[in-house]
Amino acid sequence: MAEAIDPEAVLWSAHETARYGGNLLVLLHGATSSERDLFSRLVPLLPRNLTVASVRGPISEGSGYSWVSPETRRSAATDSAVTAVGNEAARSVLAWLDRLPTFGSVGLLGASQGACIAFQLLRTAPSRFAYAINLSGYSLPGTEEGDSELRRTRPPVFWGRGRYDTVIPQDYVERTMKWLLQHSTLTARTYEMGHTDSVAKLADVAAFVAANVNDREDLPRNESRVHG
Repeated sequence: MAEAIDPEAVLWSAHETARYGGNLLVLLHGATSSERDLFSRLVPLLPRNLTVASVRGPISEGSGYSWVSPETRRSAATDSAVTAVGNEAARSVLAWLDRLPTFGSVGLLGASQGACIAFQLLRTAPSRFAYAINLSGYSLPGTEEGDSELRRTRPPVFWGRGRYDTVIPQDYVERTMKWLLQHSTLTARTYEMGHTDSVAKLADVAAFVAANVNDREDLPRNESRVHG
């Protein structure tokens, strides 16, 4: 059984009275990071009517949090074991979303390990998510129930990665590319960097998000609001 998402640890870009009914972007951080990773750099770039909810991974690791424990990553004998844990984490995020009021649309952004969870969310409940963003992450192996629907609908996916990233193995990159070409409408960008982010990379993310939500000038920007 996966650990539940702590709703008190979710970092929101808008106050509770103003965050629902519009467009939501769920931000999923990487291993040993936290809900504050990327938040302050990315939120000011995003459309006016977008609310960001940055979710803390349920597993304490190092100075931060993760979605898959280091013990599982080290000891899993098969890829299916890691995928099972990823699916449990995805179900925990879905359970958290189920307790929220409705949004006009929901997008996913996963960084590194968080991208695995974003993809498993998409594969578990494809009709619930408008798009997904993979920053320096990868897909998990195996076949999921929602894959056939994704082959048909091909939701927009942005994938940004560093050309010199030595953290993500090449076979993971190849697996991810193959899966995304079969199950999404892919926008892929590579950058002259390693396993990190840059101004150009985040600007491309913001442009991708803007193309997939309807911005409105009469709505206030979110960057002045940071709420736990």
